[in-house]
Amino acid sequence: MRQVYMDYGSASPVDPRVLEAMMPYFDKDAGNPSSLHSAGRRAKRELEAARSKVAALVGAPNPKSIIFTSCATESNNLALRGAAMRYKDKGNHIITSSVEHMSVMNTLKDLQRSGFEVTYIPVDKDGLVDADRVKSAITEKTILISIIYANGEVGTVQPIKEIGELASDKKILFHTDGTAAVGKVPINVEEEHIDLLTISSNDMYGPRGVGALYVKQGVRLIPFIFGGGQESGMRSGSENVPGIVGMGKAAEMAQEEMVNDGARIIRMRDRLIDTILKNEYTYLTGHRTKRLPNIASFRFSFIEGESIILQLNDMGITASTGSACSSKTLEPSHVLIAMGLRHEEAHGSLLLTLGRYNSEEDVDHILESVPKVITKLRALSPLYPIK
Repeated sequence: MRQVYMDYGSASPVDPRVLEAMMPYFDKDAGNPSSLHSAGRRAKRELEAARSKVAALVGAPNPKSIIFTSCATESNNLALRGAAMRYKDKGNHIITSSVEHMSVMNTLKDLQRSGFEVTYIPVDKDGLVDADRVKSAITEKTILISIIYANGEVGTVQPIKEIGELASDKKILFHTDGTAAVGKVPINVEEEHIDLLTISSNDMYGPRGVGALYVKQGVRLIPFIFGGGQESGMRSGSENVPGIVGMGKAAEMAQEEMVNDGARIIRMRDRLIDTILKNEYTYLTGHRTKRLPNIASFRFSFIEGESIILQLNDMGITASTGSACSSKTLEPSHVLIAMGLRHEEAHGSLLLTLGRYNSEEDVDHILESVPKVITKLRALSPLYPIK
């Protein structure tokens, strides 16, 4: 049976070139970057080289703006908590969208319990935030705006530059969760007026267990992990040198290969979208053109997404029915609900996230399998209209 992996949004395989770059730092080059001996200095050089590579990927002029963390979730927490607590004397109001990742949503809910006020900007049927609504929500107490760069469930890319410009004009900090977007689409923190940017290693074929937060020079955050003062005092604890080296290599490769990779993946994505939409009672979720290159997301009436995933799995296809970080609950995706879908509509979702190692033959297998699964499940559904 052909095996097809199309769940890159949940976990991407580590590129072999990344793994090769990491290997020496597990054994023979195992120095601590804080140590003064030669092994420590070698580790420090590699750490700073990786920092420069990540900075270059997002257009950060100063590599010191990159703070390494354990994952994108930690980066989101550091950005939101760190900014809120640092600037609470100036105000207690935060603006975000209704389609953020749960690491943003739950962090902001906790800040609300601490006395902060949060405005959740609605999105349209395609998952797009209206920058004018963000502007209208600003008050004299607004200290932070956090809008996801692109949603990892439906792929919609937000008007980040426009929102960044209005935040800059109002002298309000602007954070964007770039987990799904960095390495997939060109991002420039200066041109887009981004003050804080969350970056994920594994989402660009680097190792899990490492992430980063871009912090614009001059922006001050309150850290929440204290210790020896590593990462400019923003994230204490001995650095994960193998992971950081791997993330640096992944960032370097993304910068070199993003355009060509993206063009090839877009062709496969569009073929999936155009063909799957020919099935009746089948709908695209997310914006048709303002979309990440690697995401094809659908909803099917009268059937459950979990059933689709299990049936596809039996046919050798690994896919998802939404964010892996939201899969522990039986509730429908909050992203799809925010886009105006009813609960029963949101439950019938299929998310295909393509990657570097997918081929046209993989697409062929998907296109052959999905109609069979949909037909089989609808035949069992009491909701499907009999013709």
